[in-house]
Amino acid sequence: MKFTIQSRNDDLSNDLMDKAKAYLTGFGLLFDEEEPDIVLSIGGDGTLLHAFHKYRHRLENTAFVGIHTGHLGFYADWKPAEIEKLVISLAHKKFNVIEYPLLEVKINYRNEEDSLLYLALNESSVKSPDVTLVMDVELNDSHFERFRGDGLCISTPSGSTAYNKALGGAILHPSLPSMQLTEMASINNRVFRTVGSPLVLPGHHKCVLIPVNGPDFMVTVDHLQLLHKDVKSIEYRVAEERVRFARFRPFPFWKRVRDSFIENDG
Repeated sequence: MKFTIQSRNDDLSNDLMDKAKAYLTGFGLLFDEEEPDIVLSIGGDGTLLHAFHKYRHRLENTAFVGIHTGHLGFYADWKPAEIEKLVISLAHKKFNVIEYPLLEVKINYRNEEDSLLYLALNESSVKSPDVTLVMDVELNDSHFERFRGDGLCISTPSGSTAYNKALGGAILHPSLPSMQLTEMASINNRVFRTVGSPLVLPGHHKCVLIPVNGPDFMVTVDHLQLLHKDVKSIEYRVAEERVRFARFRPFPFWKRVRDSFIENDG
């Protein structure tokens, strides 16, 4: 089995990276940065996001596992003190692989036939530089609303605890094949109206954003911030691809939610 390691590059993360690499190669595993079967992410959830985008071309063949060297995360759930236990389990292949949905982001341009395609593990957001964002929202090729406000966020179930939650979105179990559309400071008065609530869309639905007041937009895909010009439309759907995680023990998602946002019993 081949592995590689993505580090946050602080001293603790790099020290754990060196230990994990020495342990795993000692067990006969091969260090391979090009075609790994397993990617160990050492840092936080942000580190795993970087690892995901680095190896998004290998999603069918690569599984991820996160070790946190800061706050406990939803992706980075192993503690530094557990490194030897994790390495032994990995070396003996004592793990299951589970899959979670991803978000497909397709950006179409006014004067070009080509489109750009991205995958998001957490979310994508759309904002208009310096002015109010005005977008027509289509659901399954039917007009739903004209949005006016700061922006829109479309999240995956596993990303529902991130930016989506800060915007008042619902927390979804990461196994649900769905996506969620959440508003950022929408304008609602006697003239302009939006639904005003997050929308949870099933896996077979499509959401399209069509510009009304300008073709240039700041589009984020996870940690990536991208300025796109002459945008004709932005299409969102649950991707055919799925992210794979190596699970070595039960992952009590709702307990993680409770520990992260309500209280931690220690």
